Amino acid sequence: MTDAAIIHSPIPALFKQETFVIPTNTCPCGSGLALDGCCGPYFDTMAAPTAEALMRSRYSAHVLGKGRYLADTLSQKQRADFDVAEFEASFDQVKWSGLEIRETTGGSESDESGTVEFIARCQDKNGPGVHHELSTFIREDNRWVFHDCIMNPKAATRRVEKVGRNAPCPCGSGKKYKKCCGA
Repeated sequence: MTDAAIIHSPIPALFKQETFVIPTNTCPCGSGLALDGCCGPYFDTMAAPTAEALMRSRYSAHVLGKGRYLADTLSQKQRADFDVAEFEASFDQVKWSGLEIRETTGGSESDESGTVEFIARCQDKNGPGVHHELSTFIREDNRWVFHDCIMNPKAATRRVEKVGRNAPCPCGSGKKYKKCCGA
């Protein structure tokens, strides 16, 4: 039973007490797969096949403290700014608790670039936090690497033009708006 954590649910005596077994070898990326069948192989030798797979493995690397992997999966542009020793020294100050993929654009095995928008939940000395990012990934030397990001991306502003009551109806009927679609 070394591969599982046992959690006893704190249910009042009125209800039956249940014991849940949660595997501890589950990949932190939230896929539900075992680490060895998900992000684990990318830490050693295998290149991630898609931008999303790389993003998930980078999240797992943050959770597990794999600073060398984080450095190795940065683009040439980003490598100069990352210090593995600094990451490892501060690793235990943040506990990551969940990953939500919002949207993936491009980044397939046949693409040269792609983006992944995600939210990662964490806890530090100041309490719970959320890291919201739109990451850009590119291929360098035929493998996916993290290239850039936008923190806390905002959705595009939607503009709606108001139609005046006496203006021609936008449906193209030729009638005034107030006598057509605005009635």
